[in-house]
Amino acid sequence: MTTTPQASRTAAVPQTMGFLLLDNFTLISLASAIEPLRMANQLAGRELYRWFTLSLDGSPVKASDGLQITPDAATTVPLALDTVIVCGGVAPQRSVQREHVSWLQSQARQSRRLGAVCTGTWALARAGLLDGFEASVHWECLAAMQEAFPKVSLTTRLFSIDRDRATTSGGTAPLDMMLTLIARDHGRELAAGISEMFIYDRVRNEQDQQRVPLKHVLGTTQPRLLEIVALMEANLEEPISLDELADYVDVSRRQLERLFQKNLHCSPSRYYLKLRLTRARQLLKQTPMSIIEVASACGFVSTPHFSKCYREYFGIPPRDERLGSSAVELLPVTLGKETATILQSASYEPVTSEPESSAMKALAQARGEPTYASVRLRP
Repeated sequence: MTTTPQASRTAAVPQTMGFLLLDNFTLISLASAIEPLRMANQLAGRELYRWFTLSLDGSPVKASDGLQITPDAATTVPLALDTVIVCGGVAPQRSVQREHVSWLQSQARQSRRLGAVCTGTWALARAGLLDGFEASVHWECLAAMQEAFPKVSLTTRLFSIDRDRATTSGGTAPLDMMLTLIARDHGRELAAGISEMFIYDRVRNEQDQQRVPLKHVLGTTQPRLLEIVALMEANLEEPISLDELADYVDVSRRQLERLFQKNLHCSPSRYYLKLRLTRARQLLKQTPMSIIEVASACGFVSTPHFSKCYREYFGIPPRDERLGSSAVELLPVTLGKETATILQSASYEPVTSEPESSAMKALAQARGEPTYASVRLRP
């Protein structure tokens, strides 16, 4: 079978990633992005990915929890990078400097793939490298970015992969994005093996949304609306009528309708339905509950009515949603027959033309692990 040049390159040459650390970056997001790469190498028994941490001058960078990371190199060191990922955290508006912007623009001119975790998206947007792209960012930064960068198509999704841009929100969401990218590069079996090693039961996809607290959207200007939504969220299994909701907060039914239309751009009944369907989607994806049980738990009196509403809102029936979740069930990781041969032939070759990557050190240390080279990659 003839392989494309890109496919051959992916199979033969490790992909090199540079992680640009901004001041006050979030350590959990950095770890969630790098650890899947380490485990991909371990399970494959060879270096599929290598990575370098970077700062402007190579000096240590302090994370938001106070821990310091000493980068592998300064941005002035010429590295043959395939991908650059900006790691942000607290107050990216203050962390992103003119030098960051210039360096990122130079990487774009060299056709590097660009990405960001947590609030690192701000740096790419400030450099003008997300104009016309869909992008994700931690919800705390969402409103500010929408105001500052109107040319960027911001979304509340956990992560977005749009052409050669890959951006993700914070926390553990980078893990989901990296697993998706690894699956595209080397197959779902490897991504599933990584998930199993990390005891990660469900890999979230590009359609999964961040749960943005309504208080963040509305601020403190609408206490009655916040109280009504809290009542809705607490009563999904047995929905409260709109007249009762209005009585609880001492407004008329008409005032209730106006509150929702003005602030949430939909009717109260539509918003309530959205809450129930979103909860139903979580139950379908994350629990073994039957569709009938899910419908009942979310306040639907009949399964057909639930299915109709679900299809209209999400574009797919509940049954297909459930089948889609089971299709990515984790595969068992078992040792391949040629593990011993791979162990003997694997060699530790330090990088000579650039700073030493942590990838090969980690791979050398992993050789004694029982899962080393346990996933056979397709040629």
